[in-house]
Amino acid sequence: MQVGAGNAWRGLVHVAVVAGLLTGCGAAAEDDARAAASASAPEKAAEGVGGGGTIGAAGSACELPVTFDIAAKWEAESTLGTSQDLPEEVADMMWRQGPVTAACEVDAKPAGHIGFLRVWTGEPGDADARAVLEGFLAAEKGVSEEKYQPFEAGDLSGAEVEYLYESELMDETKTERALAVTTPDGPVVLHLGGLNTAEHEAMLPAYELAKRTLRAS
Repeated sequence: MQVGAGNAWRGLVHVAVVAGLLTGCGAAAEDDARAAASASAPEKAAEGVGGGGTIGAAGSACELPVTFDIAAKWEAESTLGTSQDLPEEVADMMWRQGPVTAACEVDAKPAGHIGFLRVWTGEPGDADARAVLEGFLAAEKGVSEEKYQPFEAGDLSGAEVEYLYESELMDETKTERALAVTTPDGPVVLHLGGLNTAEHEAMLPAYELAKRTLRAS
């Protein structure tokens, strides 16, 4: 059985986040997020957030069909292989969404934000980047107002989407983004969520940095 992994995964993350908020850390992070979000346009801000290194190549924290730069203090960790000891249905619920499976997550917490830049990968096939992205969102409950557009980065071209996600657990609607490219080793989806829209906007420079430096491995 395959269901949208985003809802289940976000639910677990949000529970942990709420516990963090009770300690007072979340309030400070949200203030920082709002301040950062209003500083400048994400594309321009992305020029100054580098320094976290490059992931995707062999020997990096996450080995992927693509490489890209991550923002300073953001921490990458591979999620491949973490579902091996779980029942198939549970593993699908947690780690699979539509045509792709979770491969890596880049945590913004060390940089003072609450959210992740997640990387999903799939098997090689004939689907183009837009179709992969549509399949990714179709597997997620609570998505609306999708706005798709093409993009290019180095030797890659793909599709990007901005949309609203209604979180039943947090009882709010927030902005999220994702992009997809296809490679000889299969499709890749990069997804940026966040605790809420303020956190999402604050983390946009890191997303734009990844998008701008995206290259085939």
